[in-house]
Amino acid sequence: MSDIRELPQKIPVIAILGPTGVGKSSIGQLLAEQLNGEIISADSMQVYRGMDTGTAKVPPARRSVRYHCIDLVEPGENFSAALYQECARQAIIDIDSREKRPFVVGGTGLYVRAVLDDFSFPAGDVSSESRLKLEAEAECIGAHAMHKRLTAADPESAKLIHPNNLRRTLRALEMAEQGRSYAEQHSGFSEYHDVFETLRFGLTMERAALYRAIELRVESMLESGLLDEIATLLDRGFREAVTSAQAIGYKEFVPVLEGRTSLLEATSAVIQATRRYAKRQISWFRRDERIVWIDATGKSHEDCAAEIARAIESNSFIM
Repeated sequence: MSDIRELPQKIPVIAILGPTGVGKSSIGQLLAEQLNGEIISADSMQVYRGMDTGTAKVPPARRSVRYHCIDLVEPGENFSAALYQECARQAIIDIDSREKRPFVVGGTGLYVRAVLDDFSFPAGDVSSESRLKLEAEAECIGAHAMHKRLTAADPESAKLIHPNNLRRTLRALEMAEQGRSYAEQHSGFSEYHDVFETLRFGLTMERAALYRAIELRVESMLESGLLDEIATLLDRGFREAVTSAQAIGYKEFVPVLEGRTSLLEATSAVIQATRRYAKRQISWFRRDERIVWIDATGKSHEDCAAEIARAIESNSFIM
């Protein structure tokens, strides 16, 4: 179903996007309640079971609508944007078939592009023999050594990938082995072609307000038992997970549980990392001129949802 030619392109989809801490989840759920919708999460870490508090999943008791594309795999399992694309597009078709509205809600830019745009992933199966071989080598020699290997094999792709980003380095190496180029695929990021009839709304906030929201978010996660959640994950082998163990809010607190740093230092590190991530999210989404921006500064989630609902209702194709 990932082939665009097989997709029913007239399905209307509403996307609620933006940086972490801006209120996407709450506003998205309010809209889905009001407009007979269901939510497709576009968060690369919410796919992992047991990673709930630190990824800000809406708790089951507070879910007033049905959610899709969360809790798909264990933290140690491989997952990819290509697998997400398949899951999310199937969810959109299913939701539409039941005469409900699909809402794509999240801040992982690549996942949003994967589901809503004509976007292909030629890298192959993340559980393939070649990928598993590369992962085994990475465990022995480390991310930077693997990146040096990529530089030798495909220097243009290596320039696009940070040496610490092992997941993308491995993907690029696998593509190089198959005679394909990560850099060539990456060049398609600047092209935007809808596969559904989509209205995109981006939530933004003044920097000081967003930074304060991020601080409150981290404090709330700690109060809600994030350290206990991480301890449980560690008991299940979380340290060996290639991708999920690098999630912001998890990797910084593991040393606290191991007695290698203080809670105060780790909390500060999480806040700083989340701020940097929010900046990257804003930069990513700002490149997409199809997004209608809503300033959430000083507004309640209810007010933001009402503003977006009015905009949705003014577009007759979505009704």
